[in-house]
Amino acid sequence: MSTIAIIGASGYVGGNIAKEALSRGHEVIAVSRSTPPETRDGLTWRRGDIADEGLLRELASQASTIVLAVHGAADGEDFLVKFVPALLDIAADSGARLGFVGGAGSLFVSEGGPRLFDTPEFPQAFLHEAQSQLRALDALRASDSPADWFYVSPAAGFGSYAPGERTGHYRTGGEVLLADENGTSFISGEDYAIAFLDEIENPSHSGSRFGVAY
Repeated sequence: MSTIAIIGASGYVGGNIAKEALSRGHEVIAVSRSTPPETRDGLTWRRGDIADEGLLRELASQASTIVLAVHGAADGEDFLVKFVPALLDIAADSGARLGFVGGAGSLFVSEGGPRLFDTPEFPQAFLHEAQSQLRALDALRASDSPADWFYVSPAAGFGSYAPGERTGHYRTGGEVLLADENGTSFISGEDYAIAFLDEIENPSHSGSRFGVAY
């Protein structure tokens, strides 16, 4: 088993990924701005955030994968994209792999169609976050860094407001939003984490984004 560092481990997505990683026997270094009191075998909490380059380099020396479960935007400005160059440099130097928790908004609703965040139904409250996440993804794709990374976008109906249940099943897609035969695009928090850990354990999307849904 490996050691996985998760930045944003106290959040909804990061917490699910940490839980799944621990259940598979991985060691987890959980990073958050405030250290939660939870203790479990295999789990180590560190106080910090993505802006601490020294911490990032330390994590990269200890973990084979660094998971970025952080927002794309903060205080009305792009956030994640600012750290992409440093993250890629650190990953290239250490050999650690970067795993990004993405959003669904930048996926296309159909081949050749608009992105989800360009449709009238997309909530305006989430627009900047979705656009910022895309800018971070574009920065990853535009880089000529040798660092290995992957980016996982969930279904449209994904979030702490609809946690769903663990089924152990999911489908993977590319740049087009996945939906079932009724047009519903959904994935539970636990099943998203299963897909994320499957990619960590058996890499098949190096240097690319993929979507997961039922």
